[in-house]
Amino acid sequence: MKVLSLVTTERASFYQKQVELLRQSGIEVTTISPPNPTDGGTRSVTDYLGLYPELLRRSFGSYDLVHANYGLTAPLALAQPKLPVVLSLWGSDLLGKYGSVSRFCARYCDAVVVMSEEMADALDQDCFVIPHGVDLDQFAPQSQREAQEVVGWDPRAYHVLFPYNPDRPVKDYPRAERVVAAVDDRFERPVVLHAVTGVDHEEVPTYMNAADSLLVTSTSEGSPNTIKEALACNVPIVSTDVGDVAERLRGVTPSAVCRTDDELTDELAAVLEADTRSNGRGAVEELSAQHATDQLRSIFESTVSDRATPQANPYTA
Repeated sequence: MKVLSLVTTERASFYQKQVELLRQSGIEVTTISPPNPTDGGTRSVTDYLGLYPELLRRSFGSYDLVHANYGLTAPLALAQPKLPVVLSLWGSDLLGKYGSVSRFCARYCDAVVVMSEEMADALDQDCFVIPHGVDLDQFAPQSQREAQEVVGWDPRAYHVLFPYNPDRPVKDYPRAERVVAAVDDRFERPVVLHAVTGVDHEEVPTYMNAADSLLVTSTSEGSPNTIKEALACNVPIVSTDVGDVAERLRGVTPSAVCRTDDELTDELAAVLEADTRSNGRGAVEELSAQHATDQLRSIFESTVSDRATPQANPYTA
């Protein structure tokens, strides 16, 4: 099978892993993506429209299917007249300001994949719920002290990891700063917030394991991979109630899902005071990247065979 894959950015680590595993399974994947903004800004409509000539040309080649990743690629995928389209929605493309575009395009796709039950409810049509998987070989528990030595963090302090770019408004870094400052006031031992961005994905597990807690203050998410990665490393998590986080943290201790700043502050303080790792890995073992890719491959195969939107979703049971 040959898949033509449209994606907003092919640098996303979970996307790269998905492509790697699809290729290992015998699927040939060709990725088309708009150029990265040189000024650090956002891509324009022109950037996306510029992909269409290549997409149209390739669609009349030997490809079997178009896989549109993120809602903003869906209009392009549907504009080619030949191939069936599988649309994968990632979270903010459905729950954020472009949600109307994603919902409209989803109606005309042959199959739609979402990351969480919350997204399925927001879409309100037949879809597959397949959270992005995590590489359990790469993300695994390590010695916290050794990890701190590698990344250069002072073992005498508490370390809170904010795993996103602070400049992304949806991640609400100012809220994370407020919460950590309030927690720091409660302890004699320093509490340090680390916004770790721009490091190679291979280095992320070391930063995860060096942290005393992961802190997520996002206003919107689908099925955030950083939660699953921290779970795989047995790192405690304190998060806002977004996406499927509450489902992922069910039964995981110490960890907490919160709604207010006061709750975030109290729960983060409790996690740091407990000073222990979580039981998270057991909660995430069924969400391996290989399992998620196998499910996606099955959807590709059924879509190519009949070009019909699935009438039932075996992954929501």
